Amino acid sequence: MTRTIVVTWRCGPFSGRIDPRTLVFAVLMLAILITMSGFVLYSGNYPLSIAEISTILVQPKDDTPDIVIWYHRLPRLLVGIGAGAAFGLAGALMQDMLRNPLASPDVTGFGAGAACGALCSIMLTASSFWVLPGAIAGGVLSAALVLLLAWKNGLSPARLVLTGLALSLFLMALVDIMMARLDLLTAADAMKWLVGTFSSPEWSDVVLISCALASLGPAALWQGFALKRLALGDDIAAGLGFNVPTVRLWILFLAVGLTACAVGVAGPLPFVAFAANPIARRLSAGFGAGNGSPLLGAAAVGACLTVMADLVCRSLPIGADLPTGVFTTMIGAPLLLWQLTREIRKGVI
Repeated sequence: MTRTIVVTWRCGPFSGRIDPRTLVFAVLMLAILITMSGFVLYSGNYPLSIAEISTILVQPKDDTPDIVIWYHRLPRLLVGIGAGAAFGLAGALMQDMLRNPLASPDVTGFGAGAACGALCSIMLTASSFWVLPGAIAGGVLSAALVLLLAWKNGLSPARLVLTGLALSLFLMALVDIMMARLDLLTAADAMKWLVGTFSSPEWSDVVLISCALASLGPAALWQGFALKRLALGDDIAAGLGFNVPTVRLWILFLAVGLTACAVGVAGPLPFVAFAANPIARRLSAGFGAGNGSPLLGAAAVGACLTVMADLVCRSLPIGADLPTGVFTTMIGAPLLLWQLTREIRKGVI
């Protein structure tokens, strides 16, 4: 019989329990992220040593190496970490809320709606200032439409996923129509962004995604308590005092907000939101961390996926800086097929 050790903490009116094995998993993910971040800062066409990078980070100047780090590599790294964490957290919220590994924002059409809204705002205003509001509006409208079409005497996870897939295909067709009306240079930049990339980030993008995580992240992590009760079933959760429809709408709002902000700075990186939560669960289970909702672990895995994808795409010996979404698609597409096969065998679909 395995003995479980749990540490209880209390800070004023707040208290909680921490599994030391969960802390070990969190420290491991942080170490992996720091290691890959070091490789991202080190790699590139402009050669820099580790000692030079350390000096630049501590004592920045106006030399060319400082410009390379502070105005290209570091913003790119921070945008990748922030966008990946937002995607991973949004995917975990959706999948745990509906108890379905297929119900992530990019699969259910929320990511496509955010991308469609952002591209529509670019066409109408010819300004990047309205990209984020357009992405949020598109994500909210697509979420509302999916809920409206999937609702039939309740919200079935299977109907939600299939409806979201159909809506995602429709929205991407609208994106193709809008792309055909753009000039060649704008269309080329938009196409690279739609695949998912942060090759030319600015510090404003870092501030934007940081503010999104700072405002929506704690609220999303706080929903871990509600998600554990929803996992027991709607009737039991209602018996415990939860207003299940309200909780689900609030979680959906957080997921759409995180997805829209991530799309606004990095484009709709495919499958990051879908893959982060299952990978986090597998890894945490390997440490014996239990079956709780690994929201923070999913955010960490999402950040690691985007940083790793960016590093791989920049390091390929093909003479081109590939969009990051190319590698995330290569990771996520087989995982999606595997999950679909599992759900079909279970009779869910």
